[in-house]
Amino acid sequence: MKRLLLVGLTAIAALSLYACTGGDDDSGGLTGSAQEIAKDRGLTDADVQAALKTFVPSGGRDDYVMFASGGHSGSVFAIGIPSMRLLKSIAVFTPEAWQGYGIGGSATEATLDAGNFNDTEIRWGDTHHPALSETAGDYDGQFLFINDKAGARVGVIDLKDFETKQIVKNPFSTIDHGGTFVTPDTEWVIEGPQYAHPIGGAYAPLDQYNEVYRGYIMFWKFDREAGRIDESRSFGMELPPYWQDLCDVGKLDSAGWLFCGSLNSERATGGIESGNPPFEVGVSQNDTDFLHVINWEKAAEIASNAANTETFNGMPYITTDTAIAEDLLFLVPEPKSPHGSDVTPDGKFVIVSGKLDPTITGYSFAKIQAAISAGSGDPDPYGIRILPFDEVMEAQIEVGLGPLHTQFAGNGIAYTSLFLDNAVSKWRFGDTWELISTTPTQYNVGHIAAAEGDTVSPDGNYLVSLNKWATDRFTTVGPLLPQNLQLLDISIETPQVIYDMAMGVGEPHYAQIIKADKLQAWEVYPEIGWDPHTGAVDPNAALPGQERVERNGNNVEIWMTAIRSHFTPENVEIKAGDKVTWHITNIERAYDATHGFALPGHNITLSLEPGEAATFEFEAKNSGVFNFYCTEFCSALHLEMMGHLLIEP
Repeated sequence: MKRLLLVGLTAIAALSLYACTGGDDDSGGLTGSAQEIAKDRGLTDADVQAALKTFVPSGGRDDYVMFASGGHSGSVFAIGIPSMRLLKSIAVFTPEAWQGYGIGGSATEATLDAGNFNDTEIRWGDTHHPALSETAGDYDGQFLFINDKAGARVGVIDLKDFETKQIVKNPFSTIDHGGTFVTPDTEWVIEGPQYAHPIGGAYAPLDQYNEVYRGYIMFWKFDREAGRIDESRSFGMELPPYWQDLCDVGKLDSAGWLFCGSLNSERATGGIESGNPPFEVGVSQNDTDFLHVINWEKAAEIASNAANTETFNGMPYITTDTAIAEDLLFLVPEPKSPHGSDVTPDGKFVIVSGKLDPTITGYSFAKIQAAISAGSGDPDPYGIRILPFDEVMEAQIEVGLGPLHTQFAGNGIAYTSLFLDNAVSKWRFGDTWELISTTPTQYNVGHIAAAEGDTVSPDGNYLVSLNKWATDRFTTVGPLLPQNLQLLDISIETPQVIYDMAMGVGEPHYAQIIKADKLQAWEVYPEIGWDPHTGAVDPNAALPGQERVERNGNNVEIWMTAIRSHFTPENVEIKAGDKVTWHITNIERAYDATHGFALPGHNITLSLEPGEAATFEFEAKNSGVFNFYCTEFCSALHLEMMGHLLIEP
């Protein structure tokens, strides 16, 4: 807030000078520079204010970092706020050449292989919902989790070096959407399902939909010390064949509980080609869908006893019947076609928006608990108790057309995206429930992200609108338009759009925004020879004076170092048919002294940050001379940083 106050005062001072000097006055101040630039470019006072609020001078640092999913790029993007500068693209489910991720390096290829489907190699993903690790319900800046909707997978990113360390494959599902979400102390990473299907994606005809098709939610156990998901302690839960959508985890008052929206309470199976109603009609017939209310804390206790679970693909899961018998799962009617369920910072309310209803609905967690204790409600077709709407609903507010996703600021203030109205509504909850204002945004806003907006203590300074269309906003670059992220200043009474950011990459679906000072990323790796994937010095790391080439039959092993401006050894001679294991260590200790390694003709490219060790393997199938070289411009003699791989016939 101090920074915003300073920026605001600067803006007022600049605008006062601008107004006082007049358009043609050359008498000092801002005249002849800022004033003339503003006039020549047709900038309004509001434009100048917005520019001052978002400008970060050369060498300056942003106050926040936003982690946005990269859609079908399979990546995550780190974006500075308020500058809206793209700081890094983090490769997760898709190989990425700049970082040498999944292209030749043994460790990153193994990470990607863990996400394959049976015998099919999967090398792309559709990332949707990132989740920062939390301690006591606040972001702690240590880890980031991201789901892959297309592959029902979860990636684990360590924020010490912003690199993907692990990919786990959901053993029950072939698709997900309601992930990832973490419990308040990151004991569990929750991956929700979406479209119903038989367990594991097995075949069953659609006329068996009600009997065989199900949703499966995953509870991945996270080992913070190891920085990895512990699959051996994870479990799933069988859900009815409603299409489960976004989830949110309870906090404070509602700690230990989980809330997942759904659509298609009709259990429609489509078939427009056979004369049936299309999905968009069939899944929108009922007046309400179902909010799933899950006692995850008790579920974890139940799942710890193998006698309470079934097993599929080696993973235990709680059946719907067990969930009902143990009071783990309940349903609540919610407005039709909702997209999300969002828990307020105090944990007292769950906010749900139905895309086909102009209202947001607030459910009281205390009332939900009272209805459960009273035994209220009748069962759905699967025996799950449906809690009466009137007993658990706290309030409804009409906020606009197409309400989608809600984020929170402090002092009982919330914001909801309006997909059809192309706007963000500001409203109040708690003692009073009322609409305050509406701010227009670009076309069809989807998710929104507020500064620390998913925590117990939101900041309330900035909000980003992740718009679905970029019409009329940027220079035409062909029919495929850039994505448009708009930054809103919400520190003022009436929020205002202050920046449009073009994203020339896959569509960001959702994002979380963390204070930049919570991130404690390394500048260089802790020691020379560091393996980022084991978190320790690699015993095979090449060190200065130990560079060599060793042959054992047709197996060749190479130990190489990289430093400005040479590799050692520079020339490597092997024979066609050799099986090669190649270790390289960047022995630099200087900040940003990264070296790359490219080996043409062999599909190998690596990024070696200061201190990093990497290994790759290949079979020398083709004889010839191949020039390897450094791909990062590291010094004045960068072009001389090369060598020869000579493969003798």
